Amino acid sequence: MNLRNKKELAARTFGIGKKRIVFLESRKDEIKDAITKQDIRDLVTSGAIIIKKIKGRRKIERKRSRSAGNIRKKINKRKQEYVIITRKLRNYAKGIISQISKEEFKKIRKKIRNREFKHKRDIKKYVEDLDKK
Repeated sequence: MNLRNKKELAARTFGIGKKRIVFLESRKDEIKDAITKQDIRDLVTSGAIIIKKIKGRRKIERKRSRSAGNIRKKINKRKQEYVIITRKLRNYAKGIISQISKEEFKKIRKKIRNREFKHKRDIKKYVEDLDKK
C-alpha cells in the first residue's frame, strides 16, 4: 500500500518535512481513506499519524553585514563636549570684537582652541584683566 501522497498531504497541512511524519501500521486503512486536510488533522489528534520532534541542531542566524553607508561611528563624548563649549565661546568672542583689538581677538581664539577657558566667565575675566592693563 503506497501512502506517499498522504504523507505529502500531511506535510503540507502542518508545514513540516515528510521525514517527520509516521503512520501507524495498525491504522493504515483509516489513513488510506483520508482525503482532505481536515481528515489528516483528525487522524493526528486520534493518534493514527505521529509527528516526530525536530532533531539536530538549529541553524544559527548569521549577523547581517552592514554596508558602508549604514555604519554609525561612536562619537567620543569628550570631543562632543569640546565642540559644544568651543562653539559657545567663539560665538561670545565674536560678540566682543568691538571691545578688544584684533590681535587680542586672535589670542582669545587660540586660547579657546587650547581649552584654556572652561567657561564664558573665564573669557569675561580675561577681557576685564586686559582692560585694566
